[in-house]
Amino acid sequence: MLHARHFGTLGLSALLILSTQGKARADDDSHSIKTVFVIALENHNWTQPAGQFSGPIQQIFQNPNAPFINSLVNGTAVAKISGTEVNISRQVAYATNYRSVLATADGNNPHIHPSEPNYLWAEAGFNFNVFDDADPFVPQGGITVNQVNNLDNQLHLVRLLTEAKRTWRSYQEDIDLTTVGGQLTNVVLPKNQWTVPLASFSGNFASGVNQFNGSTQFNYAAKHNPPVFFTDSNGGDDSTPANPLSHNYAPLQQLFADLANNTVADYNWITPDQFNDMHTALHSGFKGLTGDAANIAQGDNFLSTVVPAIMASRAYRDHGAIIIWWDESEQDAVNDNPDDFNHAVGEIVISPQAHPNIKGLPFASSVLLSHSSDLRTMQEIFHVTKPLFLGDAVNANDLSSLFAEGAIPSDDEHGDRDGH
Repeated sequence: MLHARHFGTLGLSALLILSTQGKARADDDSHSIKTVFVIALENHNWTQPAGQFSGPIQQIFQNPNAPFINSLVNGTAVAKISGTEVNISRQVAYATNYRSVLATADGNNPHIHPSEPNYLWAEAGFNFNVFDDADPFVPQGGITVNQVNNLDNQLHLVRLLTEAKRTWRSYQEDIDLTTVGGQLTNVVLPKNQWTVPLASFSGNFASGVNQFNGSTQFNYAAKHNPPVFFTDSNGGDDSTPANPLSHNYAPLQQLFADLANNTVADYNWITPDQFNDMHTALHSGFKGLTGDAANIAQGDNFLSTVVPAIMASRAYRDHGAIIIWWDESEQDAVNDNPDDFNHAVGEIVISPQAHPNIKGLPFASSVLLSHSSDLRTMQEIFHVTKPLFLGDAVNANDLSSLFAEGAIPSDDEHGDRDGH
């Protein structure tokens, strides 16, 4: 619900009130999150009714093929941070009631699938009636391009961040690679040759291997890169380094340099390739596993490297937050409707400002959450809630139940919907 506010000439008392409110907001901000890292993973339920650890779709919670993820939430995660072993579970909280977009108890609701509509929802609180995974622009022979899923002038998160002088960057695995003899190698191009990655591509490196899984396979998917679908954050159909938005997109390798140099953005969206995000199994399997077991293990292995690297950074230590996010629920072995309340989606928060552990275990929030909750929370963290929350974010609980008191700024106009 929107509330109109009208101000006339301010008297001394009104100025004093505003001054007091400004001081209160500044005090609140001294405890609030400053930098966010979202790591996007794919196509798995956190919990599901059956077939938990076998079959084509396995749940993540308590799955032996996801030892790092489960160590985070069971209190046993230990990682070497800046040369010192740290129990990182002490900075973890997670959701047990995170649901697919528009899910209901009986599943009699609109189904927002496949992947791309969910990534759009995370960026704007709506899927813009997109129900496929098409790239934003698709060539139609010659120089003709069909603007398939490119969205013009829509309100969305990174646009609001830009207008508020906040910085954002999308780190994407397998982009901006050098070509030798017409084939890609796993060597990153110089910064002045980076582009906006508008088109999906996959194949095998002519030289080099993936730094996380050791394979020669690469697979970048635009559908997993939310800002690339909006004209004001992709720069239009320009895949050359001249595109003025190219500096907002970086190959994943750059993340480690930016962490070391403390040059990450305020809001950082991190997408592994389609092997390291749990989407697709490598041709040769992974650690002796195949099928969905390999998918899960690949993503878990990726997180076990990237999460400690982020945690070692100054940006993380100074009021940072990592959000491990899955895009959508999936059909399990006995239930063909993943959008009911029998299927939960994973959502894990790692932060110095995470909700404190309870009796030595990471806090498990039962508050009803969805992608709209993440979006609402990003708007609150970066103070871009005016004139309104985006799309369905206006109806959602935020993520404050996963954080310590004061980490998520409360919004004076709309209030804190989850009661934390």
